[in-house]
Amino acid sequence: MNEEQMMRIFFEIHSDLPREGPGDRRSTEKALSMLSDLRKNPYILDVGCGPGMQTLDILDLTDGSIVAVDNHQPFLDQLSEKVIQKGIAGRVQIVNADMSSLDFHPATFDLIWSEGAAYIMGFENALSTWKPFLVKHGYLAVTELTWLRPDPPDQAKRFFAEEYPAMQDVESNLEAIRRAGYNVVGHFTLPESAWWDHYYTPIEKKLPAFREKYKDNPEALAVVELHEVEIDIYRKYSDFYGYVFYVMQID
Repeated sequence: MNEEQMMRIFFEIHSDLPREGPGDRRSTEKALSMLSDLRKNPYILDVGCGPGMQTLDILDLTDGSIVAVDNHQPFLDQLSEKVIQKGIAGRVQIVNADMSSLDFHPATFDLIWSEGAAYIMGFENALSTWKPFLVKHGYLAVTELTWLRPDPPDQAKRFFAEEYPAMQDVESNLEAIRRAGYNVVGHFTLPESAWWDHYYTPIEKKLPAFREKYKDNPEALAVVELHEVEIDIYRKYSDFYGYVFYVMQID
């Protein structure tokens, strides 16, 4: 099975999920509450928006308008249906684009938001690449997979050595934020419920059907098993790593 086929299985598993990564409304609201200088009607860029649960939460929690960007059209179609249903399509521009080569004018956005997506292009690279799009004193709020303790078990270390070898601890990420020219506003760890309620639990419910569907396809089963292993590792070792919300501001 080539990479394109593996991604097809991945997106089949991930279709119609509430979220495409850990997160919850309470954490989104907490991060927004840290933006003390944000203007009343902010112009916001949501990078790697997925199906847009956090996009809708931000629209509900602010009077702003949002450009929501992702490169997987089915996620954008989900979001489009939701904003039409809610009657807020006028506040949302939905764009299919690569997060590493965004085509916006400099100093456009009051706030750039990205939950669970910056790792795709590398945390520090994402901070530097997106920074020019912020207005003076603009904010960036990003969640990033982070080691929470210095002594992770071998199973967790081996897994992430394969799946996310660039994962750092909190202090290393704070140093990266400062190197990229931001001031740290604050940071906090997402609760474990933010992993389960809208992400891992819905995935876990889908996996038995996929295991049956692809029982004669070893390569597809490997994709299913990777999800099972990832969920099992978090279930056992969630004290050692998690998503951290990093909130920062430029001068």
